[in-house]
Amino acid sequence: MMKTCVVLLAACLGFISAIAIAADVPPFRNTDDLEDGQWLTASKDYANTRYSGLKEITPENVGQLQVAWTFSTGVNRGQEAAPLVVGDTMYVIAPFPNILYALDLKNEGAMKWKYEPHPSAIAQGVICCDFITRGCAYADGKVIINTLDDYTIGVDANTGKELWKTKLGEVTTGETMAMAPLIVKGRALVGNGAADFGVRGWLAAVDIKNGNIDWRAWSTGPDKDCLIGDEFKPFYENDRGKDLGVKSWPPGKWEIGGGRVWAWISYDSELDLIYYGTSNPAPWNSDVRPGDNKWTSGIFARRPSDGQAKWFYQCSPHDLWDHDAVNECVLLDLQIGGITRKVMVHPDRNGYVYVIDRATGEVLSATPFCRITTSKGVDLKTGRLIRVEEKNPAVGKVVHDAAPSAPGGKDWCPSAYSPHTGLLYMPHLNMSMDYEEQDVNYIAGTPYLGIEEKFYAGPEGNLGEFTAWDPVKAD
Repeated sequence: MMKTCVVLLAACLGFISAIAIAADVPPFRNTDDLEDGQWLTASKDYANTRYSGLKEITPENVGQLQVAWTFSTGVNRGQEAAPLVVGDTMYVIAPFPNILYALDLKNEGAMKWKYEPHPSAIAQGVICCDFITRGCAYADGKVIINTLDDYTIGVDANTGKELWKTKLGEVTTGETMAMAPLIVKGRALVGNGAADFGVRGWLAAVDIKNGNIDWRAWSTGPDKDCLIGDEFKPFYENDRGKDLGVKSWPPGKWEIGGGRVWAWISYDSELDLIYYGTSNPAPWNSDVRPGDNKWTSGIFARRPSDGQAKWFYQCSPHDLWDHDAVNECVLLDLQIGGITRKVMVHPDRNGYVYVIDRATGEVLSATPFCRITTSKGVDLKTGRLIRVEEKNPAVGKVVHDAAPSAPGGKDWCPSAYSPHTGLLYMPHLNMSMDYEEQDVNYIAGTPYLGIEEKFYAGPEGNLGEFTAWDPVKAD
């Protein structure tokens, strides 16, 4: 079904929420007493909670909500970008051609200005899953956007004037950018997507003052490319070693090995670490790439000032099923085993909710949240996924009822956490697939997959579910 191309603003009968004057401060980890009514980044706060402490809409009056006004982006494509609210202005970025709009919240959404970046039309032919964007970010009087053809752009939040424009990738090879930036310490953190075109993944930090690229950390290759040095201390033995981003691949395959960074980033200001997931390895045909395929399908912790890696955990070593690890890492301080732990909660595509110590990378629990037929748990001693060997794919072998399917037990669609209930609210999938690997060759700018698959609903007959999850009880 085509998603709506209209932005809706709803208000309770009799009143519209007041919005505080914007301050040039970074997003905070949200609590009710800090709530200012603004939304400065796609995930609301650095912890990726997506929690709002606004209280005017209640169970008693929610039935009175009605449309106050509408605004059309003019693009009849998937609308996946969360609007920003800064003072009395709402910023909305549209799918390709990535037009940025500033709307007046005091005047029924009247347009203040629009900025048109004019991205290359080539990008429409190399994006896998509609011509989407997942949002923009605000800081220091600027709105930072990514365009589908691999530019990061700084726009004056008051006037819509372009301040700088920085090229980060090559759309002609299939490389695109649809993620929402996260701004940390004056740097916009951005990563690439490539729709499984064999593009090598990376995360980059762009100075929002001038558009300069401060650093870039690759997801595959030698340690120097991946910004892995003496401070890198993975918790698990299988993630330790020299140049594993090369040695865990057949010769040369890491150069077209995937590991893209196309979804959500979190930041812990106390530990001064950012956290993000990397995508599946390329190609999907796993026979072509024996080995663990570092550093794909896993989670990095890095220092935001220079990108130096602190630890890495691989959710799906030698991924078999297109199970990216790019889903959100929600940063929480929880009582685990009677001890307050700084953890991240990560619902992965492979079907497990991970609770991970975010200082060390130790997996404290990994529990199924959906139907799984391709693995039977996570070994907490080694951190490794326990495969169901008879389900492993191969060329010429059709694997039936592989669950979760390639879009995962949960795709990019983010969850939210409430400090009042202590629950994580997850939209996720209930899908299985039949799957067969096929011969594949790499040609730059074309899909690099090597699979044939058929998706269908799980045994219950529904394609999706919505689950409230207790990360302390792990159920």
